[in-house]
Amino acid sequence: MTRRNPLTLYCFSPLVMLLTFAFEMIAALIVLVRYRSLPASKLIIAVLLCLAIFQLAEYMICVSALDLSSLGWARVGWVAISFLPPLGVHLGMIIAGKSQRLIVGLGYAIAIGFSAFFLTVGHAVQGGACLGNYVIFEMARPALTYYILYYYVWLMVGTAAAFIYARAMKQPARRSALNWLGIGYLVFIVPTIAANLLQPETLAAIPSVMCGFAVLLAAVLLFVVTPKLAQLHK
Repeated sequence: MTRRNPLTLYCFSPLVMLLTFAFEMIAALIVLVRYRSLPASKLIIAVLLCLAIFQLAEYMICVSALDLSSLGWARVGWVAISFLPPLGVHLGMIIAGKSQRLIVGLGYAIAIGFSAFFLTVGHAVQGGACLGNYVIFEMARPALTYYILYYYVWLMVGTAAAFIYARAMKQPARRSALNWLGIGYLVFIVPTIAANLLQPETLAAIPSVMCGFAVLLAAVLLFVVTPKLAQLHK
């Protein structure tokens, strides 16, 4: 009998993708209903919706549901995750009470540029394949190299900014919210890197693996960051 590889990422099955999508949508709805008056609520909802849309795209690629091809769903998934880095940086700036319009605007401009590339260039996205445990998204090279560079640089900027701004905050609630936002980044970045090191074949599925772990970020936003911001608002 063939032994199963103990490192196989069974946690990213289509069922888990669907459950993750449901959790992130419910989280966005809770923030909308309970915390809509918070200055940061729109950004938190946007992050949760982008995560949910990507999980839905993964699930649809695996089950071939609705009237859209796997290539079409792959394009939707790439667009959704393209906005996560600038949204995270923007959220950190709002929590810290900073106005870095140039940095935030640059991030959104790059995300829009990549989104237009994915949606309009025929060979930009070359398909999505469901491997049962995660989804591989194929992108044209060398665009993939530039995209990974953009993604990780902005994730590092967002993480560093959250912790740096937290150190300068005098208000405990604001400082704690920023620290937890930084932790929220780390709880999906670090496991993704660990998974890639343990299973090099998952490098081709970085978006899938990263957004699988990003449900931890969604939980941090819903259960920790948003309530702390509500305390500050009161």
